[in-house]
Amino acid sequence: MQVREQGFTYVIVMFAVAVTSILALRAVETTITNERRLRESDLMAVGEIFRNAIKDYYENSPGTLKEYPSRLEDMLDDVRMSTRRRQLRRIYRDPITGKPGWGLVMTEDGMHVKGIYSLSSKQPLKTGGFIREFAQFAGAKTYMDWKFVYVPQ
Repeated sequence: MQVREQGFTYVIVMFAVAVTSILALRAVETTITNERRLRESDLMAVGEIFRNAIKDYYENSPGTLKEYPSRLEDMLDDVRMSTRRRQLRRIYRDPITGKPGWGLVMTEDGMHVKGIYSLSSKQPLKTGGFIREFAQFAGAKTYMDWKFVYVPQ
């Protein structure tokens, strides 16, 4: 009779290990998803910072001819006027890729930057329910489709 009891205990222990493993796997999946959602939120915040910096650079161009920056670094120290301006404090890293590189949306002549986008080809988790400023991101296939562009009105 003792042999049967040991076998039963072994089955119970194996069942407990299986349940614990499943719960741990779910916790890891949830953590990964939450981190990805946080990175998406960070991408929207950083994208908005870049778009606002491009807007400030454009709107505060000296003279009557408005122009976009030639490169992102131009917004770190804008010396076009007698007083220096800093539209950006630093070039932020892409929260999705973790790298400093960005895709650039150029003007029609290809000489100036009017926006940025992530270089990640991953599919976004968020596909709808965006605020008005990001409404064009709905249904995007990749993060590259999330373009943060300043277009003057």
